[in-house]
This record gives sequence, C-alpha cells and structure tokens, in this order.
Amino acid sequence: MKPLLIEKSDFYPKVILDKENGIFLISGQSLGENVKEFYADIINWLDEYIKAPNPMTNIVFKIEYFNTASSKRILDIFEKLEEIIYNGKSVVIDWYYFDIDNDIYNAGKEYANIVNIPFNFISYE
Repeated sequence: MKPLLIEKSDFYPKVILDKENGIFLISGQSLGENVKEFYADIINWLDEYIKAPNPMTNIVFKIEYFNTASSKRILDIFEKLEEIIYNGKSVVIDWYYFDIDNDIYNAGKEYANIVNIPFNFISYE
C-alpha cells in the first residue's frame, strides 16, 4: 500500500500514513477553508487501510489548532479507526497538546469519550 505523505502548510497539517513502516502522524494546524477536500485523501487512504490493517495502529495527533470544520473531519478519521478495532486489531491514539493548551487537551478528551479507541494524552512544551 502506497504511503500518503502531505507536507505541512500554513493552513493544513503534515500527514504521514505509512502502513509498511507503521508510521501514522497528523501534525500541525488545520484551519483551511477546504477541509472536506483536504481530509478526503486521508479518509480514502484509511478506507483502503482498514481492509488489511497492521495488527497495531498507533496514530500520533499533534494538532496545535483546528477549526470547527476540521473537528468533524478529525472525528471522521477516528470513526474509520474504530472499524479496525471492530475487526479485531488494535488502535491507540497518542494525542499531543501544549502543556498550557487546555482547549486542545479538552478536545482530545471529548473525542476519547465519543469513540471506542484508547487515547494517550501527552503534554509537551
């Protein structure tokens, strides 16, 4: 399966989805106007990945800021990842947040309450 690599921009996060190397990362800001279009590639990649996922998928979310439209797309990603769990494989989300950023921390807690995926909350400076 070909990796999905998207470089970070001022409006969208860096994305690395690499099944072969077990690297799953979304990092940066997500505040663009065309989030549906941006996240479509991620959702499409995950649609293929969930057909034959790795035994363990550890995805790192290191989002510094996201707008309301992005929050729905992030939830879409988590719902796709839930399908992996329902099919008997493991998924863990490492949710990074600035140690002084309660908004991102709380957003992660809200997602953790919505989906049936284990979250690790990791603060950094």
